[in-house]
Amino acid sequence: MSKRLQNKVAVVTGGTSGIGLAVANLFAAEGAKVFVLGRRQPELTAAEKTIGNGSVGIQGDVSNPADIDRAYASIKEKAGRIDVLFANAGMAHVARIEEIDEAQYHETFGTNVAGVLFAVQKALPLMHAGSNIVVNASMWTIKGVPGFGLLSASKAAVRSLVRTWTSELKDRQIRVNAVSPGYCNTAAIEHATGSYEGAQELLAQFALNVPMGRVSQPDEVAKAVLFLASDDASYVNGVELFVDGGTVQV
Repeated sequence: MSKRLQNKVAVVTGGTSGIGLAVANLFAAEGAKVFVLGRRQPELTAAEKTIGNGSVGIQGDVSNPADIDRAYASIKEKAGRIDVLFANAGMAHVARIEEIDEAQYHETFGTNVAGVLFAVQKALPLMHAGSNIVVNASMWTIKGVPGFGLLSASKAAVRSLVRTWTSELKDRQIRVNAVSPGYCNTAAIEHATGSYEGAQELLAQFALNVPMGRVSQPDEVAKAVLFLASDDASYVNGVELFVDGGTVQV
């Protein structure tokens, strides 16, 4: 049986850990030539070794449009095109309304909204009819969890952009979809809480709200992204696919 992304060129932003790394691994296993964008070179080097299959790491911060330009120039030189873009890079601060400061606001929206916007916009010259975009949104686009207001608002903005891009890119025959993970066991939770212990405590609390009784693992989300990115989803466009164990459905 042929691999689902055989001979495709795939780009994963924020692909050095968590869901991004899981997606990059799966894309490569399914035959894609994978380019991973990340901010830190040591993590990129480690990701290249983990992913294998000729994957290429490119250092850059998606909140800086000049870094995106440089990354895509390198991809154009090495591969000539982009067939699949997974706009994944994102971050979160845990802060209630009384605690949010300007730096947290600008960092969250600079990465989660502007970073996605310009990662998609600047990829379009390298994309063609039949290529597709998957954006990492979040269950929190419609779920109000105390302390996650900035994340929720930024991901809701991304979900709205997906709807608009679905219409704007229809004449180019480029599909655009969003995957919205629920509670997922990633390093981002540890970063948001400030410690491993804090992350585990928060994940345990989260699991109580999930009908399946547990949080997800990154590879479970990656399988949903692969579906949206492959020809298996050739007539799926503009959707928000929740991978949340049923949390927002009940």
